[in-house]
Amino acid sequence: MIEVVSPGNKDSKHAIASFVAKAVDFLRNGIHFLAIDLFPPGPRDPDGIAQAIWDELVGEPLASRPEDKPLTVAAFDAGEPLTAYVDSLAIGAALPEAPLFLAPGWYVNVPLEQTYRASWDVTPRPIRDLLGTPATGPRPAT
Repeated sequence: MIEVVSPGNKDSKHAIASFVAKAVDFLRNGIHFLAIDLFPPGPRDPDGIAQAIWDELVGEPLASRPEDKPLTVAAFDAGEPLTAYVDSLAIGAALPEAPLFLAPGWYVNVPLEQTYRASWDVTPRPIRDLLGTPATGPRPAT
């Protein structure tokens, strides 16, 4: 399962709880999960969505995130043992390749930046004009 976190997923305690519950349900049922969170932590997720998911499952801290890299891409392997692979990103940084687990310990890399750029290139001009400059496209919110 791949989920791109939206502002709506973070706009209330209920929204975050719902997102986290969905991710936890997938993982507890053996469904691997990739969360792409391109919005900085806020008052309702001070340690980020990946940590909120991990707290529900394991209750231990993930590796600390550098202050200048508030965004995260987190891949969860639902096998035994449950494992999280978290990339911290700076605002405006290129998106990484991220592991998408297909079976415990087995994954393919998802080329997030390349996919984003290819999608942006075919986005109709009126929509691109609403979202950002045509040359660069929109970048994660600050």
